[in-house]
Amino acid sequence: MEPACPACPQCPVVKPPESARYVETSYASLPGWQGATLAPSLRAFLAGCVRPVVHAKVCEQARAVPQNDEAAARSFFESAFVPYSLVSSDTGDTGLVTGYYEPIIEGARTRGGINRYPIFGVPDDLLVVDLAAVNPDVRNMRLRGRIDGRRIVPYYSRAEIDSKGDAFRAPVLGWTSDPIALFFMQIQGSGQLKLQSGERVRLAYADQNGHPFRSLGRWLVERGELKLEDASMQGIKAWAAANPARLKEALNQNPSYVFFRELPAASGALEGPVGALGIPLSAGYSVAVDRRFIPLGSPVWLATTYPLSEDKLERLVAAHDTGGAIRGVVRADFYWGGGPEAGNRAGRMRQQGKMWLLWPRGEPLPKGEASAPRYD
Repeated sequence: MEPACPACPQCPVVKPPESARYVETSYASLPGWQGATLAPSLRAFLAGCVRPVVHAKVCEQARAVPQNDEAAARSFFESAFVPYSLVSSDTGDTGLVTGYYEPIIEGARTRGGINRYPIFGVPDDLLVVDLAAVNPDVRNMRLRGRIDGRRIVPYYSRAEIDSKGDAFRAPVLGWTSDPIALFFMQIQGSGQLKLQSGERVRLAYADQNGHPFRSLGRWLVERGELKLEDASMQGIKAWAAANPARLKEALNQNPSYVFFRELPAASGALEGPVGALGIPLSAGYSVAVDRRFIPLGSPVWLATTYPLSEDKLERLVAAHDTGGAIRGVVRADFYWGGGPEAGNRAGRMRQQGKMWLLWPRGEPLPKGEASAPRYD
């Protein structure tokens, strides 16, 4: 790739936006399809039909399929959808599959004692600029910022929010004693706050400060603090426990900061946290994707392996969520559920995988293009 200004070796290299190719294929070519159990996948797809984004017609067909009828579920998917292999201009037909979960952290409603780290709601001065109103070609881009005099400037980074202390003005939903647990809840995008009374407060993603996600694990590896194979959630937590004086510096390497909203008490009975589609996630059957290439609500055939294993994980999942770190055509974050066991699996999952988009027959395919160049 040629530099943006060849005479200047310090100038950034401009890369074209990543793009997707959708290669039509057959169900017989999907690894594991013939032996798959599809009734749970149909339930996950139907959950997304509460808010159909692009699949309103096939949602009507799906509602007529008898529940728990494997043959009927298979017939529905094979007749209503065509499988397309996802191929990236950057990585080909293979990409990264990680895992996430709903963490449960301990804390309190009020500040006091060991509970001194705030869980913030959305600050009043956070501006969100939707560029789709200006240019439809950037329909998935939103800018975050704040007003400084007569200018709109980038919103505060994680380090700036942290340095403001009590001067940072945002609603506080609760307090916790564990900054690393709060950090990972922000990465997961949702969680539960467990109070001393035993009550649990479910917290959902509300917004983000607009800064790009930077991997703490990668930073620790680059500095020689961790080996690559130890850069899991568990490995990072162990490093944090052994290096409390350096934790603040480490966390601030990720400028991205997530703000939460509290779900109504009645929502505590929901199956899972609410994803970007606005519905509860289904453990083992919901994934987060890059919505520039995979429209939310779409069924996706995923072929990967279980964490730290060669055992195959081949399953029809539904694109119910997005995430700041989930960028790319062949890129998925697999939702394992809530609690410690789900956290163990999610924290260790960093597998290679392939993905196929199931798209309604006769419907035009997604555009499959990002909207802006990238600079290295």
